[in-house]
Amino acid sequence: MAAGQTPGRYRDAVADDCTPSRTTRVERTVAFIDLCGFTAFADLEGDDRAVAVLSSFRDVVRTIASERGVRIAKWLGDGAMLVGVEAEPVILIDGDDYIGHAVNMASRLCGEAEAHEVLAPADAVSALLVNTHAEPMGRREIPGVGEPIEVVRLTAHD
Repeated sequence: MAAGQTPGRYRDAVADDCTPSRTTRVERTVAFIDLCGFTAFADLEGDDRAVAVLSSFRDVVRTIASERGVRIAKWLGDGAMLVGVEAEPVILIDGDDYIGHAVNMASRLCGEAEAHEVLAPADAVSALLVNTHAEPMGRREIPGVGEPIEVVRLTAHD
């Protein structure tokens, strides 16, 4: 499929209902985080321990997000979608949800990442990431994306 084309099964759903008053393209940075192995942990340790860990996780995410000026767009069970006001265009729909290529890519790369790993498209890394090192990881096929992309692992400078 060529860039910018709507897949056939979705084409009919994209019509008169998408008016400019309901959707707006905005500049945002999107990230997804989650607890690796949470399902297995909950199965092994039980619901009470799982809820305690999840509550702690959410407290830490709230604290760090507020210190960094990042919004928690939504909780996703044992994960979260984070949105910052920097550099990637996404679509804001109905004033409370984000969709688009950048959001899909962030979600897919979160799914590809190992524990304690942050992946990003190489072309999304900018000089603004002054405290971050980008280690090239090569080209990767990303589910739902037509062509493989260059991926980097982001780490904090020591």
